[in-house]
Amino acid sequence: MMGKNLVETIMGGFVLVVAAIFLSFAYLSANLQPTGGYPIKAAFASVDGLTPGSDVRIGGVKVGSVTQQSIDTKDYRAIVTMNVQPDVKLPSDSKASIASVGLLGGKYIKLEPGHAATMLKPGGEITNTEGAVVLEELLGRIIFLATQDQGTAQGGQGGGQGGGQGGSQGGAGAQPGGGAPSLNAPGANPPGAAPAPGAQPNGGQPK
Repeated sequence: MMGKNLVETIMGGFVLVVAAIFLSFAYLSANLQPTGGYPIKAAFASVDGLTPGSDVRIGGVKVGSVTQQSIDTKDYRAIVTMNVQPDVKLPSDSKASIASVGLLGGKYIKLEPGHAATMLKPGGEITNTEGAVVLEELLGRIIFLATQDQGTAQGGQGGGQGGGQGGSQGGAGAQPGGGAPSLNAPGANPPGAAPAPGAQPNGGQPK
């Protein structure tokens, strides 16, 4: 009994050590360590998928991390606070947008430095922002536009076929210009038939 409990204890400790090693490796690989630096803010209409700890990048290179998210109770925009490395100076007209790592990857803040002579100070705010694009909404718009275009094309094709068929039927009942009169027309004789009694050929008067 004692031997069984000892084995279970050893196995449990081994599992905990492996789990701790795995978590440490994942933490270091994800590069989630605090970057320090100075804080700046940015307001977005939508930050879906962005979380504290998400990267702040310039040209694909991490230069900071998201530290806090809150909501502005006046205009209900999402306020994101981030720390940027102290050696990275951002012009005051810089742009911040929320981008995705691949199609189904996580979100990060993409910074595009501007050209202004003045630089953002610690605690400053980036006013030129672009919110996150929700993948589900984007796919819904694409599907809606595709089905709408298909319905319009089918409606146009049906109208063209109906108009062409009506014109063909109308043309079939019309007599060509200068054509021979119908056999059922009054006073008309079939080809080669004798003239009616009392009628003179070539429109002459009866004698």
